[in-house]
Amino acid sequence: MPATPGTGQLDWIRAQIAAERRELAEVFAAFTPEQWNAPSLCQGWRVREVVAHMSTGFRHSTPRTLLELVRSGGHVHRMADRIARRDAAAMTERALAAALADHADHPWRPPVGGRIAALAHDAVHGLDITVALGLPARLPVMRATALLAAVTPRSLRFFGARLDGVRLVATDADWSYGQGRLTVEGRAEHLLLVAYGRRVPEGLLAGSGAGRFALGG
Repeated sequence: MPATPGTGQLDWIRAQIAAERRELAEVFAAFTPEQWNAPSLCQGWRVREVVAHMSTGFRHSTPRTLLELVRSGGHVHRMADRIARRDAAAMTERALAAALADHADHPWRPPVGGRIAALAHDAVHGLDITVALGLPARLPVMRATALLAAVTPRSLRFFGARLDGVRLVATDADWSYGQGRLTVEGRAEHLLLVAYGRRVPEGLLAGSGAGRFALGG
C-alpha cells in the first residue's frame, strides 16, 4: 500500500475498519465471564480493559480527553491505563461489546498515522484478545498484510518492537520484512503482533529467531 493512499484506498480502509469493529463486537458478545476476565497480550490488562480501551475514542469527546490527560499529568499511557480500568469496571460486558458495533463507522483515528493507524489499533488489540484466548485465526489475510505493509522503522520504535538482526516471513502471504540473520516465520496476523511489540504464545512462530518473541522467552 503506498505511503499516501488514494481515494479508493482510503474508502477500502474505512470499509475494513467498520468490518473489523463489527466482527470483533460479534466475537466479544459471545464471551463467557471467564474470558472477559482472562489476561490479554497487553501487559496488565484483562480482556475487558482492552475492549474498554478500544472504544475510548468513540465514547469520550476531545475536551473530555484533554481533561483526562491533564488529570494524568500529561502522560498519554497513564491516561489510557486509568480510563481503561475505570471504564472496564463501570460498563457491562454487553455494553463493552456493543460500543464497537455501534461506532463501526466512527471517524476516530490516533493522533498520528491516519486511517491505517485506526485500522491497526482495532486489529492489533483484537488480536491481543483472540490470540491470548487461543481462539481460531480470524483476521483476514488481506487486512493483515495491508497493516504489515504500513510497518516502518519509526512504527517499530514507537511500539518497542526489537527486530534488529531479524527477518520476518509470512507463511500465508507474500510478505517479508528485514534482512537479519535470524528468521521468524508465521501467519501474517501473528507477525503483526510481533511488529507491534507483542510476545505471542509458544508454537505460533517458527524459525531461528522465534524464541525471542514467544511468551516466557
